[in-house]
Amino acid sequence: MESNNKPYQIIVVGGGAGGLELASKLGKKLGKKKKAEITLVDANMTHLWKPLLHEVAAGTLNSYEDELNYLALGHSNHFTFRLGKMDGLDREKREISVAPSVDDEGVEYIPRRTFSYDSLIISVGSVTNDFNIKGIKEHCMFLDTRHEADVFHQHLLRSVYRANTQDTPIREGQLNIAIAGAGATGVELSAELHDAFEQLVTFGINKLSRDTEIKITIIEGADRILPALPPRLSEMTEKALQKINVDIISGHRIVEATETGFMTDKDKFVPAEIKIWAAGIKAPDFLKEIDGLESNWMNQLVVNKTLQTTRDENIFSFGDCAACPMNDEQTVPPRAQAAHQQANMLVKSVIRQMQGETNLPEYKYVDYGSLINLSRYSTVGNMMGNLLGKKAGSVMIEGLLARFVYLSLYKMHQVNIQGMIRVAFLTLANMLTEKHKPRMKLH
Repeated sequence: MESNNKPYQIIVVGGGAGGLELASKLGKKLGKKKKAEITLVDANMTHLWKPLLHEVAAGTLNSYEDELNYLALGHSNHFTFRLGKMDGLDREKREISVAPSVDDEGVEYIPRRTFSYDSLIISVGSVTNDFNIKGIKEHCMFLDTRHEADVFHQHLLRSVYRANTQDTPIREGQLNIAIAGAGATGVELSAELHDAFEQLVTFGINKLSRDTEIKITIIEGADRILPALPPRLSEMTEKALQKINVDIISGHRIVEATETGFMTDKDKFVPAEIKIWAAGIKAPDFLKEIDGLESNWMNQLVVNKTLQTTRDENIFSFGDCAACPMNDEQTVPPRAQAAHQQANMLVKSVIRQMQGETNLPEYKYVDYGSLINLSRYSTVGNMMGNLLGKKAGSVMIEGLLARFVYLSLYKMHQVNIQGMIRVAFLTLANMLTEKHKPRMKLH
């Protein structure tokens, strides 16, 4: 209940798509009217929509142009931003612990701190799961964060410039890119990288030949790409990738990564000196049984349909880091649309809890379909099934219509955070300047 002396304290940990939307909406409803103090805690200073990271990695999106500053967003949306990474919890004291922040040289510039809460919402997303496979950590790159995407882009450019200027012939696999995992990230990344290589050749990297020295391969353990999505969508996507000469190896599970490539369980070696691991996710390790909260094998916090953790009604969790029941056997899939739906519900839930109510709404996942964006080559998807009263995935779209819907999802996310007017002006500005920019970030 709200105290006469101290305002109700709401802490949102994690400024991803769902966490930032939730903090912004709570700030507008409660923070602006001084009914509660909303604090967003995140380890980064800026926000970038995670579905765009593959474009940042390929260089087809400039992360510095699309990032949003949490401090500025907090000011405009009436929440307080605190920089830092949560690494501890004291449920008895209702406090979270935030690790010290250090610079690139390891020098501490923000000390360890604790923050008190009345309602705590944990939405820290997911990280790559390497399943302890030999050589993955040592020889693969990951795309969990904007920083990792930027690092990969720089590595890609250096590899290309090195190959273009070296006196010796290009080694087998020197510029090959192998992507482990054919989920949405791996599939979309392959198309963006193909586009990036074409741009580099166009800009004068004349020693390269996209038909010989460069090969992009996707390796998937399931019998088809996009195994979590409808088979028809997988077929459409695979045909589109085949048109741009992306190799697909399905039904092969990677058992080892080396400096020069991947080895599969069927004794197939895929030569590639540039390797990306996108074959599985888990919640961050610090969540595993944190202060007695229930977690699963993926480190996800187990929650009820109200999104309250099973052992503490004052702690909520949602998005990729939460295991929310969908039916008797399955949990809600780790997808952006689920996090968006859950954030909308949690606005009502937290307000009710603040008012002392115990009967909170329950989350029911609604699948509005999926979209796969293959750079400038194609966009395919299954959409609107539930809206039409049919089975989800029954309406297939592709081409310009699918591309328009895909772009509109990002615009909806921006509107939720920045408002319609600001997003409209930013979109207009981008349209006016887009033709004068190179399609690829070249530095």
